[in-house]
Amino acid sequence: MRAQALPTAVDSKRYLALSGGVGGAKLAAGLAQALPAESLVVAVNIGDDFEHLGLTICPDLDTVLYTLAGVVHPQQGWGRADESFGVLEELRRLDGDSWFSLGDRDIALHLLRRQLLAQGLSLSQVSAELAHRLGVTVTVLPVSDQPVRTTVHTDQGSLAFQDYFVRLRCEPVLRGLEFKGAAQARLAPALRELLASPELAGVIICPSNPYLSLAPMLAITELRESLRALRAPVLAVSPIVAGDAIKGPTAKIMRELGVQPHAGVIAELYADFVDAVIIDEADAELAGTDSRFVVAPTVMQTLDQKTTLARHCIALAEKLRS
Repeated sequence: MRAQALPTAVDSKRYLALSGGVGGAKLAAGLAQALPAESLVVAVNIGDDFEHLGLTICPDLDTVLYTLAGVVHPQQGWGRADESFGVLEELRRLDGDSWFSLGDRDIALHLLRRQLLAQGLSLSQVSAELAHRLGVTVTVLPVSDQPVRTTVHTDQGSLAFQDYFVRLRCEPVLRGLEFKGAAQARLAPALRELLASPELAGVIICPSNPYLSLAPMLAITELRESLRALRAPVLAVSPIVAGDAIKGPTAKIMRELGVQPHAGVIAELYADFVDAVIIDEADAELAGTDSRFVVAPTVMQTLDQKTTLARHCIALAEKLRS
């Protein structure tokens, strides 16, 4: 079984990436190209996790693992490539609960996760084991081993996250968010160790949805307080380009919360701990309004683009350290 101690980095520098699903996984893939595997730790949102058909589903963790393993669906950015859906089709035929699309390969991983959790392993330990079996050499771990669950308050009432996000396709108007369990949650042990380590060279907040993916993580008091106290630089990559989200409902959510979608909002959301915000070339005019804004190409369609952005992040962290 995989140990949760962090590997020793050859050059004694480690970087921490805080990630949600698709957008975060893209930058994580670039960072994995730009850094030695032992120098990168990716801590992932668990607010999307839920129980379905007796299985513990961890959508963001799985998206990061599949992406780093090179088996993610290339067009979707989530789920498995070359997937089949025999189980789901039969479930529909039997009038079962089939609104959440699970492929056969995906189900195999969820069954293995359930088995390992039933053996008493923590979610961190299970994630390390799954990463090993998928051939992922980067450390990927949940932000906490305790459950944190996102509840979405909408014009149609309070909804569990996946009901809002998948079953209703984010159509209800969002009124507010609640992160149940965050007040009691502690950081995963390896994450706590890294945040206290003098070898931490920088924290990179990936361009994930700041409300649905990163807010559940930052609602854990221990994480936000650790980021505030860090000597190492903290930088964020904006998921907003030219007033819209690259992917997902970020811009819609911002408007519903009365926030005008633009890259500058990211600096406001993380104002208590962020040292720099990387914004896209399309938003270069903002760079003159705040010294924390740094311009770089942030749209990631190809592996080269992901790696280029990752190298911008690493270079900026090095500059801030000096």
